[in-house]
Amino acid sequence: QVQLVESGGGSVQAGGSLRLSCAASGRIFSNYAMGWFRQAPGKEREFVVAFSWSGGRLYYADSVKGRFTISRDNAKNTVYLQMNSLKPEDTAVYYCAADREGTYISRRASTYDYWGQGTQVTVSS
Repeated sequence: QVQLVESGGGSVQAGGSLRLSCAASGRIFSNYAMGWFRQAPGKEREFVVAFSWSGGRLYYADSVKGRFTISRDNAKNTVYLQMNSLKPEDTAVYYCAADREGTYISRRASTYDYWGQGTQVTVSS
């Protein structure tokens, strides 16, 4: 069993930056995929970025490419999402997720097995 806890959300003005953290408890196996999704009010959960825990595969949504960067600290079992040049359309609840069968990186939320509680990001114009 894996538990994910996000932190780091908040309110910023357009053009600002935030860094989200996702702390994982329990063992993350090499075949896992880890990712971030987001959900704005009235919209479906949207893929943001995901990578294979073993390394080698990393995908960003086109809407965040060049602005968001995912990284990790293996010793802390923590994944980070650095978000720069934020736009009002980035406003959403951001969720960290883990897929036990991450051989192929999925952009579908339904594929992921574990989810955090979410953290709110609000970007004002």
